[in-house]
Amino acid sequence: MKNFTIYLAALFCLLASKMIGQDTFEKRAKAIALKIETITKEEKAALKAEVASVNAQLENGTISEQDAEIKKNTLAQARAINIESRVANEQELLKNLVQEQVDGKIKEQDSTKRYSLFLWGHKVIDGEKTVEKEEKRTTSQFVFAAGLNNLVTDGKVEDSDFRFLGSHFYEWGVTYNSRIAKNNNLLHAKYGFSVMYNNLRPTDNRSFVVNGNQTNLEVNAREIKDSRFRNVYLVAPVHLEFDFSGKTQNEEKSFFKTHQSVRFGIGGYAGINLKSKQITIFEEGDFKSREKVKGDFNTSNFIYGLSTYIGYKETSLYLKYDLNPLFKDNTVKQNNVSLGLRFDLN
Repeated sequence: MKNFTIYLAALFCLLASKMIGQDTFEKRAKAIALKIETITKEEKAALKAEVASVNAQLENGTISEQDAEIKKNTLAQARAINIESRVANEQELLKNLVQEQVDGKIKEQDSTKRYSLFLWGHKVIDGEKTVEKEEKRTTSQFVFAAGLNNLVTDGKVEDSDFRFLGSHFYEWGVTYNSRIAKNNNLLHAKYGFSVMYNNLRPTDNRSFVVNGNQTNLEVNAREIKDSRFRNVYLVAPVHLEFDFSGKTQNEEKSFFKTHQSVRFGIGGYAGINLKSKQITIFEEGDFKSREKVKGDFNTSNFIYGLSTYIGYKETSLYLKYDLNPLFKDNTVKQNNVSLGLRFDLN
């Protein structure tokens, strides 16, 4: 994954640092996250209006039920592509921001300043007085996750046909966290939208070849420098989260906060396949060629699975497992599994 190391290193720096100078980085990252959230809301609203128009045509009898379903699926995929395209600009801004942070180009604020605002800590400091700000019952987070990716064959990943360290996944999106009970901070409903990138790198000079309704790994006639198979999904994850942050007490009242202690989430996700692509790099002498092939590769059009995470504050260990097979008609069913780190940034 391009720039994977930069993203991961910078996010570790963000979590480890306690310096006031980090406010500038956090504020700019928060602005990008809010922009991504706005884009998602706009596209969802537009899709809702388009689907309503199709339903009106169906009720008027101008189109059949089958044509209506085809139109709705086409509109949903078009809006998903719009989201990916529009968010790509914000992703570039985020990449540049992270690079600035890694290079030390973001100027730190003066730590002797009397007035400062901790946007992500939910604390306002005014001279000697500290005032706690209560979180809303529903909060939003920018989610970024990355790690290892592979296929489960016959219930195991041992002796895999794919490189363990070379095959990876990453995911970004926006989630909402709603406290279920009014006066108890333990249970939360966590839901939102994410874009998932699942990458597989075959071993032994192989790549995927489509033979009718079967998609198989085959050895290439030429020597391969690198082979990567990528699937991109737009999904709606839903989790029940157990947050042990408890409550904060001051002289006047109690406050409920999230992401202050150990968290555990269990749930699942469902969505659509935006695209499948295979990238093959050949190297012959002084010449290097790069081949990109896009198509459905007989992959499943829809994705659904189970996921869970456990961690402390914003950082969690994250596990995902697709219940649907990667290739819908293959004789041997193979399901995608991912394990990595997840960051939920308020």
